[in-house]
Amino acid sequence: MLKRIVQLFFIIVGGTLGYLYIPDLILILNNLINLGELPGFITSPYIGIIIGAGLFYVSTFWLADYIVGFIQWMEESLMKAPVADVLFGSFGLIFGLFVAYLAMFALNSMELSILVNVIGFFCTALLGYIGFRFGFKKREELVNVFTSARFANKKKEAEAEAESKSGSGTVLKILDTSVIIDGRIADVCQTGFLEGPIVIPQFVLEELQHIADSSDVLKRNRGRRGLDILNRIQKDLAVKVEIYEGDFEDIHEVDSKLVKLGKLVSGMVVTNDYNLNKVCEFQGVPVLNINDLANAVKPVVLPGEELNVQVIKDGKEQNQGVGYLDDGTMIVVEDGRDYIGKTIEVLVTSVLQTSAGRMIFAKPKLLEKAL
Repeated sequence: MLKRIVQLFFIIVGGTLGYLYIPDLILILNNLINLGELPGFITSPYIGIIIGAGLFYVSTFWLADYIVGFIQWMEESLMKAPVADVLFGSFGLIFGLFVAYLAMFALNSMELSILVNVIGFFCTALLGYIGFRFGFKKREELVNVFTSARFANKKKEAEAEAESKSGSGTVLKILDTSVIIDGRIADVCQTGFLEGPIVIPQFVLEELQHIADSSDVLKRNRGRRGLDILNRIQKDLAVKVEIYEGDFEDIHEVDSKLVKLGKLVSGMVVTNDYNLNKVCEFQGVPVLNINDLANAVKPVVLPGEELNVQVIKDGKEQNQGVGYLDDGTMIVVEDGRDYIGKTIEVLVTSVLQTSAGRMIFAKPKLLEKAL
């Protein structure tokens, strides 16, 4: 069907050109060759239409396949290209053509009509191409200009509202994928300890959806849990949630995008990822680590205190037993292997703070009494 349309277009163009130029061309050739007086129908415009349409139709047997292939390639490229790329490229093209149209006013004042037409054609093509490339290449910056301006306005409104109430401003809190899947962020928001608008980047939502669609059962469950947590934060909690629709397509890693977004909107990244925490600190982006918060609110346990612990399993070293407090803190009980499955009183001997959390070392109080 597309090939027929191309052929029809060629026939119409050929007929039009034949109507306009072939009669004059026949007269010019007759004067050069001197064939004598020609019949009137030879120089008729209708004969020109037939000759022009026939010549262009014959040319389609060689050109139609190439043109159809080019059109299909353009269609596939447009279908694969993101809408933002096409949109901003089109805006750039329109702007370039508008500038070329304005430039033609200066050229039209000249009396060199042929030169003006040639220069105007190349000027229009060049400025149109430059405009398209500018809009295509600068699409991220253009998106960030609009989105950052919108977030800046919302941030100012939030700051003004907060200052009117408590005299202090608020900062945007940007959630990463790990802290959403973890789920504790919803409880933190519910308690009111996390103030200010919550920002969910679009690329984080896409990563969550990709995880939720994974063939691996564990990943799929984690992704769905993250989406459920977001729905809970947005619908059930009195927290303002914003979606950042911009993206940084020159950056592939989600963590790097979060760091750049934090710089762009002067926000704070909320995470429980140790590596992202360190990257944010290195690049000067404020960061809130849920693990640090959890460690900070755990009850303080000092050496010499007594605790009731249920010994659950063996430890790494010989005769060790392992138990856990209600908040998940691991307790390593020396000589506690014989008490596995029992709840005993232990005496805290030392407390070790590690990057993974806090670890308590203790020994059974029964042994202390025996000594």
